[in-house]
Amino acid sequence: MSTPRGLAAGAALDAAFGDPQRFHPVAGFGLLAGRAERLLWRPSRAAGAAYTVLCIAGALVAARVAAGGSHSRRRTAGVAAIAWGVLGARSLGAEALRIDDALGRGDIGAARELLPRLCGRDPAALSEAEIVRATVESVAENTSDAVVAPLLWGALAGAPGLAGYRAVNTLDAMVGYRSARYETFGWAAARLDDLANVVPARLTALLTMAAAPAVGGDPRTTLRVTRADGRNHPSPNSGWCEAAFAGALDVRLGGRNVYGDRVEDRPYLGGGRAPRREDIARAV
Repeated sequence: MSTPRGLAAGAALDAAFGDPQRFHPVAGFGLLAGRAERLLWRPSRAAGAAYTVLCIAGALVAARVAAGGSHSRRRTAGVAAIAWGVLGARSLGAEALRIDDALGRGDIGAARELLPRLCGRDPAALSEAEIVRATVESVAENTSDAVVAPLLWGALAGAPGLAGYRAVNTLDAMVGYRSARYETFGWAAARLDDLANVVPARLTALLTMAAAPAVGGDPRTTLRVTRADGRNHPSPNSGWCEAAFAGALDVRLGGRNVYGDRVEDRPYLGGGRAPRREDIARAV
């Protein structure tokens, strides 16, 4: 019973306090992974795969030590501490609502400054409507990454599942995107993250259908939009989350996204109206 009690306690800590303000384990992992990347980087998939395995193995060992031993209370406390560190439900909602508040004050400049805390789009020229869309899409995608996926992997594999999933997700954010430096080196991290999120993303869509009535949505519409549009996304997983949110909120997501000097024209998800500011709070 150590794992379920620890997961419940960790989720309660996240709901009450948000991310740890000091000695955040994910930040520490990112710092060490960044140092390892500078030492091990080579323009090859083999080097990237070795780097990925090394970093994840370190996270698994640390989790095993933190939540190991024969004493059930120690195991429960270890799982709770790791869960608190890897979950991000409260922080995700808080960041989105800060953007909502800035837009409500008419301060689009503040909203643009806040948006990079949620997603990687270039906010400089975004209109209020585009900031709203980006925020809703980020809440949808990160509901899986920061809440559903770590809890699912934690339920399946305890503390190593929590830490291993967060390590994979963090490495993908660090080296998994396509660029001249990471096109080959980050391949293993990106593919492993895709694999780790196959089930959580679809579970997120199912949970979104169940939650749709809480914001005036229709589970049947959510299911229809998810089935029709979930595959119409560059990511094999994010589209399921975003399509489900589009259906539950009865809005249309997708369109043109600008990432620095890279532009993506994505298919539309959902057939509703364009999202409005109030949809940020509904998404949260």
